[in-house]
Amino acid sequence: MNGIKKLVRVHEVMKTEFDRVDGLTTVAEALRNMKYPEARSLIVNKRHPDDEFGMLFLMDIARHVLAKDRSPERVNVYEIMAKPVITVSPQMDIRYCARLFDRYNILRAPVIEHNDVIGIVGFSDIVLRGMLECLHDK
Repeated sequence: MNGIKKLVRVHEVMKTEFDRVDGLTTVAEALRNMKYPEARSLIVNKRHPDDEFGMLFLMDIARHVLAKDRSPERVNVYEIMAKPVITVSPQMDIRYCARLFDRYNILRAPVIEHNDVIGIVGFSDIVLRGMLECLHDK
């Protein structure tokens, strides 16, 4: 049989340790305060209950600050963050998550439960933790 036999859900492969930041924080502050750089992104908090979460990707810092020779002390997170972002459910099958990422050309997304971020999942998590787990079960 081809493909993944075992159902693997997003919550089984997501990163649960990630950084959160306020949109008014400078890029320099955000980088200095990062505890989990392996997540390669930061969650940008909502400003109020009807707002949406944002994400700041390290790739965006490279593109919009470093490559343009802008001072990270003078650029606020909200200027370069992605918002709104596509989110996924912790119960989603990783195969559907991979299809969603492919369809919208994204590399990672916040995992939302009860209107709060509980993790971040990326293509690397899906492949390295999800698919490999299934391959080892054979």
